[in-house]
Amino acid sequence: MPKRILKGVVVSDKADKTITVSVERRFTDPLFKKTVRSSKKYMTHDEGNKFKIGDLVQIRECKPLSKSKTWEVIDD
Repeated sequence: MPKRILKGVVVSDKADKTITVSVERRFTDPLFKKTVRSSKKYMTHDEGNKFKIGDLVQIRECKPLSKSKTWEVIDD
């Protein structure tokens, strides 16, 4: 099964080897037919502590690294 890849913005880099990435998605509301923006935050593994707040990153699914981390940053 292929691993999902998402794009998002780093919103926190306070933890060691971990960043929080906010991923925004847009969809059309089925009832009102308006475009709605929804965002979700993912705890992401950053081995080298390279990424800072405001960076645009790609993340992909991986095996669970901790209770809340199941995503890792893709090096571009």
